Amino acid sequence: MKDSYRSRLLLALSMAIFGTLGPFVRHIPIPSGELALWRAVLATLLIGLFLLITRQKIPFRQIKKELPLLLISGMAMGINWILLFEAYEYTTVSVATLSYYFAPVLVTAVCPLLFREKMSAKQIVCFLFATLGIVLITEIGTVGEGGKDLIGILFGLGAAVFYATVILLNKRIQTVGGIHRTFLQFIAAILILIPYVCFGGGVHLGSLDRIGWLCLLTVGLVHTGVTYCMYFSSLNRISGQKAAILSYIDPLVAILLSVFVLKESMSPLQWLGAALILGFTLWNEIEPKKKKKTDHQ
Repeated sequence: MKDSYRSRLLLALSMAIFGTLGPFVRHIPIPSGELALWRAVLATLLIGLFLLITRQKIPFRQIKKELPLLLISGMAMGINWILLFEAYEYTTVSVATLSYYFAPVLVTAVCPLLFREKMSAKQIVCFLFATLGIVLITEIGTVGEGGKDLIGILFGLGAAVFYATVILLNKRIQTVGGIHRTFLQFIAAILILIPYVCFGGGVHLGSLDRIGWLCLLTVGLVHTGVTYCMYFSSLNRISGQKAAILSYIDPLVAILLSVFVLKESMSPLQWLGAALILGFTLWNEIEPKKKKKTDHQ
């Protein structure tokens, strides 16, 4: 029971930390690709140090067949970060996060094609209403600043596509544990981000002030390194349904920070769109409880 409570607490805390990512990214004045690169580098160094201290060796002989999938998923993760950071640049943190959180719905829609899984009536309803939520926030976004918000939403949806790709690829990976998987994926992300940064303008770390450095270290070490370790160490001790529910702390924290701390306004239609996206995506992930003959809880 204690392990379960501790795991739920760790997962909830990690989701809350993920939800604070946007404001920190806003204070790092370097290109999105370079920010994604340093995020991956800092997190890889931290997790590598953790594996070294705990003497956890990566079983390369056992996982060599799945290394290509790990590399591809890590590269998709790197592109996902670039697009998400670009979304923060063009639109509000709340709208960018809501667009990004369309990823689970995309996974539901694509699974019937890739894994021959049938979509239930409930899944179809969830997909349609979550899509309606995206339409509502998109229509509002096109009105302001010459369509700048719409560009941000498109970046957010692009990030959702690559995040969904990471989820789908991870469904194929069976022999690699959570921490090892994350470590190798971060390395793969670095491999694709280095040439992207080199050909896209180079390094701009010299332009960072004290606040910029503090935010960069926080994003790389805390939001990525520490929080991913917390996330994966707690995930295997919690049921999928409880994990799905706790994961919604992330967008809720992001929206609250956007509205009440960053003072980014949302219209009534955008609030309705947010409710549709989060509500129907959550409902899609909650499975009905099976009835038991004897249940003393």
